[in-house]
Amino acid sequence: MSEAQTLTETSTARNLTAFQKNILTILSEEAMYGLAIKRELEDYYGEEVNHGRLYPNLDTLVEKGYVEKSELDKRTNQYELTDEGLAVVVDVLQWTLSKFVNDDERAEQIRELVADNE
Repeated sequence: MSEAQTLTETSTARNLTAFQKNILTILSEEAMYGLAIKRELEDYYGEEVNHGRLYPNLDTLVEKGYVEKSELDKRTNQYELTDEGLAVVVDVLQWTLSKFVNDDERAEQIRELVADNE
């Protein structure tokens, strides 16, 4: 893959909406069916997330190759993060940390957050 292709793919991933990035973050924990993703998003946002918002965004993430969709049963689909989707989550974290961690105190805050989540 050329450097130009890599830059284009990274740029495309960085142009995802915050909602789409949040879906990827949720799926980085484990594969889930749509309703479970919806519940996680509702917990995060503190308000209802309607199907008309969730499923088109999931479809977009599937089309982009960041999420894989499979059938659990006749009525239920499961969504799983792909390696490319995980790379997007890591890229977002890396960029955020590069802006946030600008001294030892903030670096320690991040170390504590990581330790609390292990």
